[in-house]
Amino acid sequence: MSNLELDPPERVCEREAEPAPDAVEIIGSRDVPLGGPRAMTVRRTLPSRERSFVGAWCFADHYGPDDVSVTGGMDVAPHPHTGLQTVSWLFTGEIEHRDSMGSHAMVRPGEVNLMTGGHGIAHTEVSTPDTTTLHGVQLWVALPAESRDAPRAFDHHVPDVVTVAGGSVRVFIGSLRFAGEVVASPIDTFTPLLGAEIVVDAGATLTLDVDPAFEHAVLVDTGAVTVSGSRVDRGELGFRGPGGDTLAITDATGSGARVVLLGGTPFDEEIVMWWNFIGRTHEEIVAFRDAWERADDRFGAVEGYPGDRLPAPALPGVRLKPRRNPNR
Repeated sequence: MSNLELDPPERVCEREAEPAPDAVEIIGSRDVPLGGPRAMTVRRTLPSRERSFVGAWCFADHYGPDDVSVTGGMDVAPHPHTGLQTVSWLFTGEIEHRDSMGSHAMVRPGEVNLMTGGHGIAHTEVSTPDTTTLHGVQLWVALPAESRDAPRAFDHHVPDVVTVAGGSVRVFIGSLRFAGEVVASPIDTFTPLLGAEIVVDAGATLTLDVDPAFEHAVLVDTGAVTVSGSRVDRGELGFRGPGGDTLAITDATGSGARVVLLGGTPFDEEIVMWWNFIGRTHEEIVAFRDAWERADDRFGAVEGYPGDRLPAPALPGVRLKPRRNPNR
């Protein structure tokens, strides 16, 4: 998904000082309309004032259930990316994906699509005519310095549903251990990561064995949960730093809950994120934007979309400056 904010803030992001292993930091969301008079609004938790990363996860938009008859659904024209991977995960609806390496695929509930746009890629995302409700998450992963110029790639995976005490889990990125057996996604990432959809049964607690080297965050899609004793409501992100080897997620409403679990080893690098680009300096972002506006081969062309490319927003009138997290 493109970041369609008309005046996207520049962000120089760093890893924050870590809280105690059992401390849970609650990160609220902000509503971001994705352009136009019938804009679909998303709830954005990453990046935020409180936190820029969970592992290398650096962007999280949560949207829907969205009545397509009211909002018009998703229709994102060809737009660029650099220095990142996009991860699309749906709960309801269907989205057609096309990109400049020739991929043409559908994003469907329970199926993950991961696109790598290191050196540069362009893509489109359009909800299908049969979609009446759109509901899901769009996530970005920052690529580390040694891999941030990686070539274009596209991966698709349909994870199995694993039934566990207290609910069920689909592991779409990384791996988790259940009863001594490791369930892993075959999709490659450039840093150790975890992404999973978790359904918690009504009134139940679901306890996971997790990597103590990872930091983790629970993004609540439906219902509400408690994580290490802290309540996390719908649309919020509950973050926990490295150190614990189990993670307990408890239904807080008595009606069950669905969450997305994100995790990864702390990302130690500083990045500049503006619009759909991730770089390391002001000059890089300017060069990326210029290349897109010139239709440079860096991004390629998307075939099959009946419309024009998405123009880049204007850069701010001042140099893109570092933004530090308040707790540093």
